[in-house]
Amino acid sequence: MELPPRLRQAVESALEGVPLSELAAAAEALSQRYRNEVRDGRLHLNNEHSALAYLATRMPATYAAIHASLSAIAEALPGFAPSTTLDVGAGPGTALWAAHAVWSGLEEAELIETSPSIRAWGEKLSASSGVPRISWRAADLRSDLGGKSRDLVTLAYVLDELASAERGDLVDRLWRLASGVLLIVEPGTPKGWERILAARTRLIAAGASIVAPCPHAAACPLVAPDWCHFSARVARSRIHRLAKNAEVPWEDEKYIYLAASRMPAAAHAARIIAPPEPGSGRVRLKLCNPDGPATHRLVTRREGDTFKRARRSDWGDRFEG
Repeated sequence: MELPPRLRQAVESALEGVPLSELAAAAEALSQRYRNEVRDGRLHLNNEHSALAYLATRMPATYAAIHASLSAIAEALPGFAPSTTLDVGAGPGTALWAAHAVWSGLEEAELIETSPSIRAWGEKLSASSGVPRISWRAADLRSDLGGKSRDLVTLAYVLDELASAERGDLVDRLWRLASGVLLIVEPGTPKGWERILAARTRLIAAGASIVAPCPHAAACPLVAPDWCHFSARVARSRIHRLAKNAEVPWEDEKYIYLAASRMPAAAHAARIIAPPEPGSGRVRLKLCNPDGPATHRLVTRREGDTFKRARRSDWGDRFEG
């Protein structure tokens, strides 16, 4: 997975002429804040250096995770075709680009972002997104987000920046604004999974239908130290590799997501919740099943088409058979 060509070109233009040493230092500082989930009252993206570091090193990874999550929604709800969207904590507009890549009929988007630095870049970049009507707004996520509902509401990599007492209220308010689907994406860490589980409990209690990744509304069958998460492989650009002092031309973004809908999924299938383990004439899958439990399924060559599907399947895919 990589950024759409127009977005990639715009990001490269934004980074042109930025001293690599400054970009690398800002990228490392930003990585430390995200990794340690620092909450010190300051925004993670609080200046131009941190904003540019985010464009270089984090935007490709978050795009891949959000795109994969939205694609799972499109698969579970084939009749869902949003024309309006609201993205809260929008950063540089990553979710907007991913949503338009999945649903090209997207017509109107409102993006809310607190940080002036990254919001300014988001406004510049989103002008090339192909979405006809885009508005940006500065707002504290703890305050009123407006009362206009949207087909698709997204909240990506935001809950980890809020105090636990503030998260539930935000999820409740966003659900009220979602006329179709609410998507929440978090880092694929045990803490990220716990935040998703808390949001899941609230949304089910509010009457939401969970369409992905969970194939059921029962309690999560996983028990710590195990946790649910997925992975998206991201192609690194040259500047991405240099800013992170990395040699490998790709990285794996671990993430966890939750899609809550006002319409039920067409049909639930099991979800592959760990990397498949291939062998000679067999594939071992770890599945979260529609009836609730998580199980391991050994699919052998003698199962014909089911075996072929298992061989083609990947971590995070739905699986029937």
